[in-house]
Amino acid sequence: MGVDVLLGLQWGDEGKGKVVDVLSPNYSVIARFQGGPNAGHSLEFNGIKHVLHTIPSGIFRDNCCNIIGNGVVIDPIVLKKEIVKLQDMGVKVESKLFISKKAHLILPTHRFLDAASEASKGTEKIGSTLKGIGPTYMDKTGRNGLRVGDIFHHDFRDRYNFLVKKHDDLLGFYDYKYDLTEVEKEWFDGIEFIKQFQCIDGEHLINQYIREGKSILAEGAQGSLLDIDFGSYPFVTSSNTITAGACTGLGIPPNKIGDVIGIFKAYATRVGSGPFPTELNDETGEKLRKIGHEFGATTGRPRRCGWIDLPALRYAIMINGVTKLVMMKADVLSGFDTIKACTHYKYRGEIIDYMPFDIIHDPVIPVYHEIAGWDKDLTKLTNANELPKELQNYINFLEMELNIPIIIVSVGPDREQTLMR
Repeated sequence: MGVDVLLGLQWGDEGKGKVVDVLSPNYSVIARFQGGPNAGHSLEFNGIKHVLHTIPSGIFRDNCCNIIGNGVVIDPIVLKKEIVKLQDMGVKVESKLFISKKAHLILPTHRFLDAASEASKGTEKIGSTLKGIGPTYMDKTGRNGLRVGDIFHHDFRDRYNFLVKKHDDLLGFYDYKYDLTEVEKEWFDGIEFIKQFQCIDGEHLINQYIREGKSILAEGAQGSLLDIDFGSYPFVTSSNTITAGACTGLGIPPNKIGDVIGIFKAYATRVGSGPFPTELNDETGEKLRKIGHEFGATTGRPRRCGWIDLPALRYAIMINGVTKLVMMKADVLSGFDTIKACTHYKYRGEIIDYMPFDIIHDPVIPVYHEIAGWDKDLTKLTNANELPKELQNYINFLEMELNIPIIIVSVGPDREQTLMR
């Protein structure tokens, strides 16, 4: 049995957490394969909203094993708070959570470096979440990082101090003032807390599960257009957010990948800086933001909003090998007389249907196709057959343009507001 992969096809915030939660009863194992506490996976059920940052979104389901893979970067302070909150709710985290020993640790000084680097960029800011993600991945690739497995070694404190000294030198270059006293104590409290949990050789465990025929879902964070190699560089995250990242982030071979489930919003959003061809800086964009509650689950920052971008979606589908699509937030578009979909770009005097190398210094102009809207409250629907004809037409149009079936339509944030097609 292959490992199915679930990931976002836009600039993040597509609603991955909800869909993992909805699909998790079909899986024995949910495994996060990249990113860190810059993720904000929102789940709603029983009238309560839950936001997960590091822990896989299957944690609320009984009999579901949740693995934090080696490709994830972990802030012990954030992880401890996340676990304690779940424990206070009665979730038996200890028996359901496994942490890869090869996952790298975010130090407090990584967060200071993130803030110092971002501040130094001035108007050229990337739009970092300031969680220390980038500097941690930099130490990983620079072969300086600390990993979860290192916390059990007798010289861990010495290795920590060595890395902090390196960071202190860099922070001196930025002339960045900071105080480690309180946050360092909290960080080591988090390290001791992590030791209580099942820290494992993740690649061995997940391949054992594959041999045993267990159903496994790899959960991505951020979005495909933020991938370090294939996203809108340099306005990207620091990890591989695409399907290939599931292989390196969990230790599974490419021939074990099964279905790739791509998630997208019925429109488009982006947080932070970077190109966004279909962005709407007008009343329509503000209406999408207000109705869709488009504010970051991790940072609280307002999201930039615009119409759906099909060249960008085709690109994400191509590089991920998507086999199934999930459309989120269809309910937000209710009440619009006309829906627009960008089908092509005007680029260097030509009409193209793909995303070119550089749309930052050489911007594209979206070419739109208009579709009749609908004015019906979708949030109480229980069957896909009840969707208004105009929305059915929109879905059929997208399937024809993207050549991939849309198997789920989300009509609200709650796990019950999910229509299977």
